[in-house]
Amino acid sequence: MFNDIGPLELVTIIVLAVLVFGPDKLPKVIQDVMRTIRKIREFSESAKQDIRSELGPEFKDFEFEDLNPKTFIRKQLDNDELGLKEIRNGFDLKKEMAEVTDAVHSRDGGASSSPGSSGGRVDMTKKPEAPGDDDRPPFDADAT
Repeated sequence: MFNDIGPLELVTIIVLAVLVFGPDKLPKVIQDVMRTIRKIREFSESAKQDIRSELGPEFKDFEFEDLNPKTFIRKQLDNDELGLKEIRNGFDLKKEMAEVTDAVHSRDGGASSSPGSSGGRVDMTKKPEAPGDDDRPPFDADAT
């Protein structure tokens, strides 16, 4: 219930409780708080049992924690009927990335390229050819 309270915060709460209620009334206040928490838990469990009995036997394995969206999705993804584990285990990210890298660099896994080409690579040391007088730059009507 109080998983996120650290030791320093707990000491601070105790010191504040002693200052506010005093050492004489503090045990009585703690008993009252514990009694209230117990009653709330009993009321909650009673309400859960009433809801389960009203839903009927079809929902006997119904858990209220499943109403949390994260829990619901996690439970559905762990379901073996969907076959998601096989998909997850069959996907090799490193292999896929290597294939994409080879495709980008025009490497077909050892396939030789044509003798006149440089394997699809652009030679950056060579100056581009100057366009001729008849050559017009490409025109894109959507860009203007």
